[in-house]
Amino acid sequence: MTFVPSGYYNPDKPMEGRITDIGPRHYAEFLPPIIKKNKGKWLWHEIIEPGILMHKAESGDEVYTVRCGSPRLLSTETIKEICEIADEYCGGYVRFTTRNNVEFMVDSLDKARKLKEDLNSRKHPGGSYKFPVGGTGAGITNIVHTQGWVHCHTPATDASGTVKVVMDELFEDFQKMRLPAQLRISMACCLNMCGAVHCSDIAILGYHRKPPIIDHEWLDNLCEIPLAVAACPTGAIRPTKTKITTESGEEKEVKTVAIKQERCMFCGNCYTMCPCLPLADKEGDGIVIMAGGKLSNCITPPKFSKVIVAFIPNETPRWPQLAQTMRKLVDTYAKHARKYERFGDWAERIGWERFFELCELEFSHHLIDDFRDPAYYTWRHTTQFKF
Repeated sequence: MTFVPSGYYNPDKPMEGRITDIGPRHYAEFLPPIIKKNKGKWLWHEIIEPGILMHKAESGDEVYTVRCGSPRLLSTETIKEICEIADEYCGGYVRFTTRNNVEFMVDSLDKARKLKEDLNSRKHPGGSYKFPVGGTGAGITNIVHTQGWVHCHTPATDASGTVKVVMDELFEDFQKMRLPAQLRISMACCLNMCGAVHCSDIAILGYHRKPPIIDHEWLDNLCEIPLAVAACPTGAIRPTKTKITTESGEEKEVKTVAIKQERCMFCGNCYTMCPCLPLADKEGDGIVIMAGGKLSNCITPPKFSKVIVAFIPNETPRWPQLAQTMRKLVDTYAKHARKYERFGDWAERIGWERFFELCELEFSHHLIDDFRDPAYYTWRHTTQFKF
């Protein structure tokens, strides 16, 4: 609520004179007229061809959506170009999906195909597509990812760089629909996982392998020690005192913290509270690949991802081992899975042992998940019902 001077406020009529348009506008104001008209009255939809969807309403109206991928981190020039395209073809309306796709909606298939041709003709000076059309149906959807080295302070790897490498390798499967089912790939640059890698078909996860480095000399000056201690979810940090030799050669006792290494899970929460506990390390940081997760209730209940590759080093700038592994996983899935079978459903049907053999992955004790909780057996942990 905006500030209202006391002389103008009427307690008997609290809404009188109140300004109510503070903050974001209601999303309904930005819906295309045909979407507003038919909201809640859609009958069915189909994928006409890769990148073009058609939705049919009870009124007989049809909406054709052209979907193209974006790199998530967009320049103002790119956003301006997206708006110009929307003005030319869609009456100024455009939308972004949760997987960083850009969707343009038109009222005929001819317009949709003309728009698709226009989008595919727009390229960067290096020759790559500005607005690649695809990401629909039984193909690879646009990769959702986190900040990485561009912006975040706790990443174990880069997000934009690894996603660029993977999508360069798998780009044809973004444009086509040759896979048994949709394949969702996600990327998170650390264990805090703001990239939803815990429930993706294949997931790339940045992983720290070493505990934070402690800058004893400056810690008490730059950090609130109680906050750094409280930030640790595993109780690995405790306050302590230690004797140090400063840069000037002075010996003194300082207030600092100690880390119990066997308890540390390398999450970086302490660094969020205290800049004297950096976690990044050239040798210790790298990538884990997870697989088998999904949110869908179709065929089988939703699943969490499992670790299938314990570690891949940060081989900047092109991460060749990561790209080769992702190519092998996708090609093996395309060759052996049944129609409509998601990645994790395929692995469970053939058995994870056979999955590792087919994908030529090394198995180690680090991949064994033996966590069991009473709730695992007693709680109804899915919305999938079978009568």
